[in-house]
Amino acid sequence: MIRTITKSLLVFSFVALLGCGGTGGLILTPVENIDAVPLKISELTETEKKNWGHLDLASDTIPGMSVDKAYTEIIKNKKGKKIIVAVLDSGIDLDHEDLDGVLWTNSDEKPGNNKDDDNNGYVDDIHGYNFLGESYNEQLEYVRMLRLNIGDQATLAKAKAKLDEEYTSAQQNKERYEQILQAVKNADTEVKAFLGKETYTKEDVMGMEASTEAMQRNKSILLQMYSFKDSIPEVIEELGDGINYFTEQLNYNLNKDFNGREVVGDDPYDYNDTDYGNGNPNNRVDDESHGTHVAGIIAAERNNGLGANGVANNVEIMSIRAVPNGDEYDKDIARGIRYAVDNGAKIINGSFGKSFSPNAQWVYDAIKYAADNDVLFVHAAGNDGANLDDPANPNYPNDQINNGVEFADNVITVGALDPKYGSELVASYSNYGKINVDVFAPGTDVYSTYPNNEYEYSPGTSMAAPAVSGVAALVWSQYPNLSAKQVKKIILNSGLPVKTKVVLGGDNTKSASLAEISTSGKMVNAYNALIMASKVSNGQLQL
Repeated sequence: MIRTITKSLLVFSFVALLGCGGTGGLILTPVENIDAVPLKISELTETEKKNWGHLDLASDTIPGMSVDKAYTEIIKNKKGKKIIVAVLDSGIDLDHEDLDGVLWTNSDEKPGNNKDDDNNGYVDDIHGYNFLGESYNEQLEYVRMLRLNIGDQATLAKAKAKLDEEYTSAQQNKERYEQILQAVKNADTEVKAFLGKETYTKEDVMGMEASTEAMQRNKSILLQMYSFKDSIPEVIEELGDGINYFTEQLNYNLNKDFNGREVVGDDPYDYNDTDYGNGNPNNRVDDESHGTHVAGIIAAERNNGLGANGVANNVEIMSIRAVPNGDEYDKDIARGIRYAVDNGAKIINGSFGKSFSPNAQWVYDAIKYAADNDVLFVHAAGNDGANLDDPANPNYPNDQINNGVEFADNVITVGALDPKYGSELVASYSNYGKINVDVFAPGTDVYSTYPNNEYEYSPGTSMAAPAVSGVAALVWSQYPNLSAKQVKKIILNSGLPVKTKVVLGGDNTKSASLAEISTSGKMVNAYNALIMASKVSNGQLQL
């Protein structure tokens, strides 16, 4: 599901890169106790905010992936081999000024003739495929299961309890946001009249000599809002977005009577019903922005003077529209993975996930198919602030069942980082798990492309996954002889180990090291990945 999240001089040295002798890998020496060193405590500059995921921990004191350093010191003018990355997501704005030059194009297909010219089973798939037809809003999977009576009684009982809880919560949150918004609007109107200004600052409000109880209340409300945003208009916009979010939940995601799939015309629970969708994977509405944002993180055209720089510089983006505003269907994801593999993608980015998956085996089989064809699948860990190793917190798809042995060696599951190295490094919303999360990458307030040639900040593991997909593309482009399995191991092994305890799920009473909450215990680093990839590629290092 596409989920919107509404809720220093660092002593770090790269000691040595060993060849065939010794351990044959990177030796990294991080700070043992982050609280003992002076960190960057000032606010990020506007430039740093827009690019923090590309910065370097040692030189910039910001926990990015050393992407800019990699380009400056390693890649320089080395173009590398073109890598196709499939963005399995919502639709993408294919006309975006920062993406139009990096789109995959199916040269064997003739646009607009309503024929399957290349006989790949898909008509007019010029830049990818659209498995959603003209649909967008959708139910969550467990709501669909209740509507269609899919699953055994125990599963349906669990789904019913979850729906009751979530529906009530959405109603309460919507009402709470509406009450707060009304209070802020009233205070805003009255303070404008009191100050005799149409616009005012926090300092203006702080300096008010409020003589009445009503004006003291207005002052208190606005000052409280300034702790969330820099201006009251921004607060009002944020509250409005929150109301829209909970309204959509009630109207679509959690509405048992809603059927968003009807317009598509297929049976989404029949894998053999394949005559659906179309060759236009563009976004259908402006609010359908998730895929565009993800694509930009991977491959927005670099250094062209426009809004954002992607991680990878030699990539073609294949757009596969399969993730609605609600939970994705297992059939669409499975078929989308196979489409990507069959049409030349080397990396598939999956910034989605859900807690119920009645046809999970379809997706597992597709992931195995990708592994058999040497294709990497990079998946977002999810935004519930939960331990995925706990069976009570399932997140589909993954690469093992019931915390067992991995059935495929081509999946990287990614948690999200905040731009502050220390105890709050792991984003409060990010899922984690020693078994189920492989590595962490920048995910909070990432600046990237939005529909209609716009750019926005967005947080989530949905943003961390494409950062890793970009690094994988960067590595594979320079060293195309590597396998998907090797690229995965390089990304996990070459990251920066963080030994300090980090807060989990925003709960200050819960903390652990990255080694305790992820397979690698590391955060992704493009610079180190390229160095390690060079050694693996020329046979100096065995993984």
